[in-house]
Amino acid sequence: MSPEPMPLSVLDLSPVPTGTRPSEALHETLELARTAEAAGYQRFWLAEHHNIPSVVSSSPEVMIAAVAAATSTIRVGSGGIMLPNHSPLKVAEWFRVLGGLYPDRIDLGLGRAPGTDQRTALALRRSRETLSADDFPEQYAELRGYAEGFPAGHPFAPISAQPADVPLPPVWILGSSTYGGQAAAALGTGFAYAGHFGTLDPAEVMATYRTLFQPSPQQAEPHAILALAAIVAETEERAQELALANALSMLRLRSGRPGPLPSPEEAAAYPWSDGERAAVEEWTGLVSVGTPDQVAADLHHRARSAGADELIITTSIHNPTERRHSYTLLAEAWGLKPR
Repeated sequence: MSPEPMPLSVLDLSPVPTGTRPSEALHETLELARTAEAAGYQRFWLAEHHNIPSVVSSSPEVMIAAVAAATSTIRVGSGGIMLPNHSPLKVAEWFRVLGGLYPDRIDLGLGRAPGTDQRTALALRRSRETLSADDFPEQYAELRGYAEGFPAGHPFAPISAQPADVPLPPVWILGSSTYGGQAAAALGTGFAYAGHFGTLDPAEVMATYRTLFQPSPQQAEPHAILALAAIVAETEERAQELALANALSMLRLRSGRPGPLPSPEEAAAYPWSDGERAAVEEWTGLVSVGTPDQVAADLHHRARSAGADELIITTSIHNPTERRHSYTLLAEAWGLKPR
């Protein structure tokens, strides 16, 4: 009997293709979640980003409820809730409600970055004093306090996050730097490294997390998820065409000209300069691109090299049907058991 494949999950940003209404991307997220569940994926996580025209992942707490309602077995969670943007009490309430509605299916992924620019972060938080992420440990302690009780004399001790009979879901701390792994280790939570845009060696970050891990009442052993980007197509030629469109989207975002996800035809017609091509070559090296077998082999290699327990994949493809098909092809090559 062949061993069970490493768990594979989906990280969705609700990308907005050119020529479509942004709200259509929300409905496509639900379709992708159904596809992922049927294909055998382990989790379906929703990101939090603000003021970015290429994605509409602005309310993961809402989309988690919608995805969980549209599916029946796949775990659904945040990848993640940007804790500095929100009151810890409100996060505790959101996820207790979600846990009460969908028992044993909800994950709470937490980030310490704003998921946006500083102006938008100020609009979200309403105070310049909270624009630093350095108080993340205190915010996390407050979040846990609403679920498990505060020390005697704490000013928030009389407050309970309702429904009080529901525990907080399993917590994962997200990060693209060594801090995220160190925080997850110190707090005794799962850890998810953003390998789809992080520039550090995932193996070093995850090794640090495992070495420093301190067991907590919620989690006895370390568990590390590696987030990667992948684009899969029937042929290598088509996969490269799709990848070029993704590269153009990244170029526009990083050069301050964000917009909806371009089509392969737009990318092929774009007048690429030598400097632009050199820049995107560095970024596209983070994306696994090719046929199902090629991408599966590359992802296996990256997972083994990093020492990951699980992979979570994000895919940006202009055509929603092709995007869903990319995930289906990868699941088949990976050996997932369809539900």
